[in-house]
Amino acid sequence: MATTESITATVNGRVETFDVSGLESLMDVLRDTLHLSGTKEGCREGECGACTVLLDGKPINSCAYIARAAAGREIETIEGLQDALSLRIKQAIVEASGIQCGYCTPGIVVMLSAFLRRIEAPDEALIREALSGNICRCTGYSQIVDAVLRVVHEGAPAA
Repeated sequence: MATTESITATVNGRVETFDVSGLESLMDVLRDTLHLSGTKEGCREGECGACTVLLDGKPINSCAYIARAAAGREIETIEGLQDALSLRIKQAIVEASGIQCGYCTPGIVVMLSAFLRRIEAPDEALIREALSGNICRCTGYSQIVDAVLRVVHEGAPAA
């Protein structure tokens, strides 16, 4: 029988307390308990990147992360990424037609936000490497890479 535990974490800048049970994933808590549906369920194996969120500023696959391990940590989801850099990434992807079905887009934007916070002027090879953990079955990545290069070339806005 799974035990339930109440944990507290900062989610998108707000302190949240929620109950978790057993080995419940962070993705399930975000989607089902906190109703943050921008975090997408893809593979449930940590392979596709659709569920990417930031944990203490680092991208993780929330489907493969046990929710109770997030106690006391800072979590950012696509809904919480409202800084100038993240907004510019979103805008550039739209402008470059880097969205078709859009299912993978939240995870890609979350990952790219963390990536460009760390590396201000990556080249195409680094961008493609950063995207390697996010599967997109529609766009073929070229438009997404073009969008990131545009953000880099124009100079990413201050966060």
